[in-house]
Amino acid sequence: MKNKGIYLALATAIISGFAVFFNKFASAKFGDPYIFTAVKNIPVAILFLAIIFMPRFLKQLKKMDVKQWFYLLLIGLIGGAIPFLMFFKGLMMVSSGNAALIHKTLFIWVGILAAIFLKEKFSRYQLLALPILFLGSFMLTGFNGWRFGIGDLFVFGATLFWAVEFILAKKVLRHLSSEIVAWGRMFFGAVFLIIFLFFTGRGGFISAINYNNIGWLVLSSALLFGYVFTWYKALKFAPASVVSVALVPAFAVTTLLNSIFITGAFTLNQLAISFLSVGGILMFLKFRFKENYELAIESTK
Repeated sequence: MKNKGIYLALATAIISGFAVFFNKFASAKFGDPYIFTAVKNIPVAILFLAIIFMPRFLKQLKKMDVKQWFYLLLIGLIGGAIPFLMFFKGLMMVSSGNAALIHKTLFIWVGILAAIFLKEKFSRYQLLALPILFLGSFMLTGFNGWRFGIGDLFVFGATLFWAVEFILAKKVLRHLSSEIVAWGRMFFGAVFLIIFLFFTGRGGFISAINYNNIGWLVLSSALLFGYVFTWYKALKFAPASVVSVALVPAFAVTTLLNSIFITGAFTLNQLAISFLSVGGILMFLKFRFKENYELAIESTK
């Protein structure tokens, strides 16, 4: 199970790296980040709705109690609605590289929360790997010209919300399938997003979709579906702190795409720093599985 969880998390990281890069352009096509967030998430919610109509998922839904339904609503709010609005508002104000870096500090906040609420433990070697991992990610953007502005603050706030969702989802996944929890996140999240649009005078948001942006919408929705599907599957099989660390390579993917299509250069320095980041990830995962994995799996039963 541990290998399956890690492979799924790494697949999520690759999808995330592409998503952050392309969503920068897709959101610009819509102009309004809130409308873009909603029209991108709604198709994903519909896809997950279709999935849970399968008999084995319907049986689980019928057995759910009020507390589990409440948790799905909460995940939809703090994972599928509020942080999306914050993230894409911030993404329109900062570069995709900066947004990716801030988002990839997720492993720090998830690690702290997982230690407190999930009782996941870290060895001294893992604690050494974490600053190496963050340093490698930060150096990829370069220290020069970094300014923490309003847009970065929006992205950072979204990241904190997603960290809380990580922990809550991990608890809920002990008793529910990843497909049902993913559906709850996207479906209830979409409901909250639609309510937000109507209350902010954006009730005609569907008219924002046109010939010029429909392709971007399809691409963004497809990437989001792949991200949520693989991420919740990974979280089902592996500890939260492990999954969050395995997502860090997404930043290198975004940086590489930015270098190829925007700056036109990927330097040897960036390559060396990328290896530093990968080294930090491998160090963390190696000692995680060697010393703590059996305990973490036992705690999820």
